[in-house]
Amino acid sequence: MLDVKRLRLLVELSRRGTIAAVAQALSYSPSAVSQQLGVLEREAGVALLEPSGRRVRLTPEGEVLVAHAETVLAELERARAALAPSEGPVTGTVRVAAFQSAVLTLVPVALTALHREHPGLRVEVTEMEPEVSLPALVSGDHDLVLGEEYPHHPLPRVRGAEREPLFEDPLRLVVPKAWGVGSLADLADRPFAMEPRGTTSREWAAAVCREAGFEPDVRYTSTDLQVHLRLVGEGLAAALLPELADPDRQDGVRTAPLAGDPVRRVFAATRTGARGRPALRAVVAALRAVAPVRVP
Repeated sequence: MLDVKRLRLLVELSRRGTIAAVAQALSYSPSAVSQQLGVLEREAGVALLEPSGRRVRLTPEGEVLVAHAETVLAELERARAALAPSEGPVTGTVRVAAFQSAVLTLVPVALTALHREHPGLRVEVTEMEPEVSLPALVSGDHDLVLGEEYPHHPLPRVRGAEREPLFEDPLRLVVPKAWGVGSLADLADRPFAMEPRGTTSREWAAAVCREAGFEPDVRYTSTDLQVHLRLVGEGLAAALLPELADPDRQDGVRTAPLAGDPVRRVFAATRTGARGRPALRAVVAALRAVAPVRVP
C-alpha cells in the first residue's frame, strides 16, 4: 500500500527539484524526507530516484508514479469537498495568501461581509506575491491564493492548482499634478517608481515605456505600491499603477489612460479538486461580490 503522505513528498520533489527544498517547504529535515522517500521506494517495489551529481532525480518509474500521485491527491481534495456539509453554517479555517493591493483594499471588505454572513468561519490572511504563494498553495501552506497577471506576462502554470478569474483591474499612468504632462511619451526624461527587477509588474511596466519610445529611469524601487503612490504625490516620480491601488485618493496626483487600455487579471487559485469546499466557495463568493470590475 502506498502512503499518501509519502506520495506528496515525491510530488513535491518533482516540483521543487531538491530534497532540501522539499524539506524547507514542508518543515521536515532533509534526512527525514530522504528516509520517507526510501520507504516509498520499498512500498512501490521499484527505484523512484537516482543520483544526479550531488542531487537526485526521478527515474522513469518515479515520473509515472508522480503523475498518478497528482491524480490521487486531487481526488482526495474532491472527496474532502464532497464530504463537507452542504447545508447549515459554514465553518472551519481558510488560509488565504494575497498580493499587497488586494490585502489593502479588496480583502478587508470581503472579510467584513464574511464575518457577518458566516461568523463560524475563520479566515487567515498572509500578504504574499503569487510567484511565491502558488507553489506554497500546492504544498498545503495555503488554501486559497489571490493572484495577478499583467498583460503579456502570464505566470507559470503550477501543477496541482486550478484558477478561476475574479475581475480585471485597469492599469493607469499616475503622475504628479505639477508636471503637466499628457501622455507616457512625455515622460522620457522623468524618474519612475517601479517594482523590483524580475517581477512581472516591473517587466510589464518597462515594456510599456519601451513601446512608448524610451527606457524608463527607475529611480525608486519598492514592492509596496503605496510607496509608489506617495512618491508620485510628493512630485518625485511617475508610476504605472492598477486602479486597485486607489491612486485617486492620493493628493497631488492625476491619472491618465494608457494605450490599449491594459488591465491586469486577478484570479483565485485553489488546489486541484478543492474548489467545491463550502468554506472556499464562501470566501471566493465574498471576494467576487466586492470586486470592482467583474469578468464577464
